[in-house]
Amino acid sequence: MTNRQAVIVGATSISLAATMWGLDGVVLTPRLYNLDVGLVVFILHALPFLLMHSFLYQQYKYLKKFSRQDYLVILLIALFGGAIGTLSIVKALFLINFKELSIVVLLQKLQPVFAISLAALILKERLNKYFIIWASVALLSGYFLTFGLEIPELKTGSNTAISAMYALLAAFSFGSSTVFSKMILRRYNFKTATFYRYGFTSLIMLVYITVFGKTVQFDQVTTTNWIIFLVIAFTTGSGAIFLYYFGLNHIKASLAVMCELFFPISTIVFDYIFNDSRLSLVQWISAGLMVFAIININKTQQTEKTSP
Repeated sequence: MTNRQAVIVGATSISLAATMWGLDGVVLTPRLYNLDVGLVVFILHALPFLLMHSFLYQQYKYLKKFSRQDYLVILLIALFGGAIGTLSIVKALFLINFKELSIVVLLQKLQPVFAISLAALILKERLNKYFIIWASVALLSGYFLTFGLEIPELKTGSNTAISAMYALLAAFSFGSSTVFSKMILRRYNFKTATFYRYGFTSLIMLVYITVFGKTVQFDQVTTTNWIIFLVIAFTTGSGAIFLYYFGLNHIKASLAVMCELFFPISTIVFDYIFNDSRLSLVQWISAGLMVFAIININKTQQTEKTSP
């Protein structure tokens, strides 16, 4: 494979993975609304983890090789990226009852803001001088994307406002997971990281649903629900993650960021096709500014890393 072909394959893989995530957030996961959020998150991780055993069972050898720090980092990845992050975004999607799904998923794109901020605190990575400016633009755009020109009335219990908060918590959690993932990927490959992320998250969520008595709700899982779970497991779940990492091995991070824009773009398209949901002019402008700010955040960070 030539360099040009490798770039095309890599870019296509990441673009496809991002599009699959958009489909998941709009079409698949919200259709599981009849189930408890904790049970949904448990199955979303446990099912792919079981499927991984058919080709990643050799990863168990690392159980004896992991140091205490490795176990701690993987646990934090599973806790933030798996349990808290997924619980938050699924809860956000369920709260809005198929309305304004684009807003919730787009807010999740604020993840780099939190990831880079936490990397500066935890990994002592240097912040680019323009980061604060673009991060402020992204966060402010996220506000107008959610509420438009109106002042939010949180006392009314608006599901849009509450779901937006859950989406931001998900962005923070996934951003935290990204930082911890960087730590573990310095020592192990993405297959190992993915296998144990799903494994540890399954254990955490098993404890969660057991303690809160959600296991009895397995009887409420319908045949349609199981079909959706299986589709997610093979496609938008672990399938998309492997596809993303495969693509990342063939292209630069700066190009990957551009390909990831298929996530918010596909979200808006799918939300319109399946739910007839449309953004207002203010929300369109806010979404554009937020995506533009995220691009510049990644570009400035990439420039900072490559500069002497």
